[in-house]
Amino acid sequence: MLPTYQRVGGSGGPSTSGSVNPLLGRRSFRSREKCLILLVLSTFGFVCFGGFFFLPDNFNADRVLKAYKQFQRAGPEIFIPPPPPAHGRTGEEDFHKLDDREKLQEKIRRELPDEFLEKPDTGGGGNDGKKDAVDMEAAIDDDRNPIAAVIVPAPEDQELNQEQQLLPNKVPNLAGLGIEGPAGVVQPPQNDQEGTKQDRESTMHRPRLSAQGIAPIMFNSSAGEDPTAREKRNKVKEMMIHAWSNYKLYAWGKNELRPLSKRGHSNSIFGSFDLGATIVDGLDTLYLMGLHKEFDEGRDWVARKFTLENVDADLSVFETNIRFVGGFLTCYAFTGDRLFLEKAKYVADKLLPAFQTPTGIPYALVNVRNGVSKNYGWASGGSSILSEFGTLHLEFSYLSDITGDAVYRDRVQTIRAVLKDIEKPKGLYPNYLNPKTGKWGQQHMSLGALGDSFYEYLLKAWIQSGHEDDEAREMYDEAMQAIIQHMVRRTPSGLVYVSDMKFDRLEHKMDHLACFAGGLFGLGSTTLTNQYSQRYMEIGEGLTNTCHESYIRTYTRLGPESFRFNDGVEAKALKAQEKYYILRPETFESYFIMWRLTHDQKYREWGWDAVQALEKHCRTPTGYSGLKNVYHTDPVKDDVQQSFFLAETLKYLYLLFSDDSLLPLDEWVFNTEAHPLPVKDRNSLYRPAAVSSSP
Repeated sequence: MLPTYQRVGGSGGPSTSGSVNPLLGRRSFRSREKCLILLVLSTFGFVCFGGFFFLPDNFNADRVLKAYKQFQRAGPEIFIPPPPPAHGRTGEEDFHKLDDREKLQEKIRRELPDEFLEKPDTGGGGNDGKKDAVDMEAAIDDDRNPIAAVIVPAPEDQELNQEQQLLPNKVPNLAGLGIEGPAGVVQPPQNDQEGTKQDRESTMHRPRLSAQGIAPIMFNSSAGEDPTAREKRNKVKEMMIHAWSNYKLYAWGKNELRPLSKRGHSNSIFGSFDLGATIVDGLDTLYLMGLHKEFDEGRDWVARKFTLENVDADLSVFETNIRFVGGFLTCYAFTGDRLFLEKAKYVADKLLPAFQTPTGIPYALVNVRNGVSKNYGWASGGSSILSEFGTLHLEFSYLSDITGDAVYRDRVQTIRAVLKDIEKPKGLYPNYLNPKTGKWGQQHMSLGALGDSFYEYLLKAWIQSGHEDDEAREMYDEAMQAIIQHMVRRTPSGLVYVSDMKFDRLEHKMDHLACFAGGLFGLGSTTLTNQYSQRYMEIGEGLTNTCHESYIRTYTRLGPESFRFNDGVEAKALKAQEKYYILRPETFESYFIMWRLTHDQKYREWGWDAVQALEKHCRTPTGYSGLKNVYHTDPVKDDVQQSFFLAETLKYLYLLFSDDSLLPLDEWVFNTEAHPLPVKDRNSLYRPAAVSSSP
């Protein structure tokens, strides 16, 4: 039965009863309707209250900040309405607007959180993007280098805007940027170019001051150099830009880049902690190539973000030293910026607990948070590894000299004393030494993995000291004589190689890591004339040639991780686990050193062949990758851009095509990660401390 509505008439109107229009009637709500209305009102009130209560958090949410960042990218002027042209001539910007814009830019810089500065902008459209591309092309084309023999202080009244200095500059993703290079290289497409050469040079080569007001003097390469060498050097610089810009785009602050996955590499030797290994490793290469804007970006990240305080993990003493301590020390030598000196000391101090052993031989691993140290479980009964504890001398000695703190030199001198006095089987150094007992472990000798850089540092410690560390040179000569007698061999076709030895038996296998030995023997020959000099040079040339053969006997013309000399096989990998290539630099290191020592054109030809192979097989649109099998026609990539590719591989190739005046070998010595350190008393950039407590 339908309800009966009653209309209550107004004044002046009769009232009626019966069925009426329900819209004009009035009734009480049912209990179900009342509950529904109450629920709606409660929900509305809760939303309003909650929105008001959580408003500050929403304001700070990431998406709001991202929107703010987008406005900031668009340019601070977007917030400023154009004023009427009341001042100045027609077409001249109002100085009030300029002043307001500068104030707003400064305000935005102060308010932006650190996470926005952590990853520099690599995009850019419109005119700004074109300008960045032009600036980058100018960086590639220009041949001036920042390293010089004299450092001049800036005027005392020169003040740096520190807040502005720490802002990273925009760098485009240069996957498509190409340069005009020699024929035969796969050249990526070139972007549109605009602007005059004079404009570009004025932008790229204005004086740059460090935080301490130190400005390196620029200098040009020799005017009489081969123009083809310059073109090839420019190509290597473009490769560096490609590697750096894509690391910056996809893995900024991470240790390394996975170019195919477009993310950071978290399974490296430094684990998942964001230590920026590629940044620290690549800084001196950027500086050397004149890529100052990129160098400044890396320096800013180091100043703001680099720390070991939250790293609760075991770090390799060896790797941390050669990459981080060595990298910071080189940047300090190049620039005089004390930030890098402080960071080098900071990292070295974190490594010192590893030296607390009965013999002073350090453990391989140290937890930089609590100082607990240990060795690898697989290393011959808890032994330390020769190439690791023997590869600290250059960095620690130099650090003592420039800080005046003798503790670093004392630690490595203790290692030296143990190794000098210990009995050596056949005059050889086994790869394992127990830090508790001071006795050798497994009788395994190698100039490759586990042994290599110990011998390198014997010679280079003598060079670094200005030829004063005679003990190091004597130990080098004695070790090389034993290696020549027991481990260096020649194949029937004339290939010279240095074999690993296990329990007095030669394995007739040579590691790619041992390919640095060509340059090592060459340096040994030319830095001191003695009864060994001629033999050293013959072996250096022979080993470098053999490593080149290991490259050109593969389909990719890139060398395998190790190669063998037996059963009719010469300079070829036989096992699957020996056939990969991870962008290693050792062969190119020997090309570079042997070129400097002999100026034999073949070393540049071999290096250029390697550049072409890297471009053809290892380059991807988003960086460079190693290969899993260098003998395959279409090798699978390992999806890792190693930090040493920027620190070593590209640096040595760049120097191979550079003039001898750039980092001359009598003034600079390269650590095993290719970070150049100045030679004492022969290089004004050595900068010893005014008062030193070192002996």
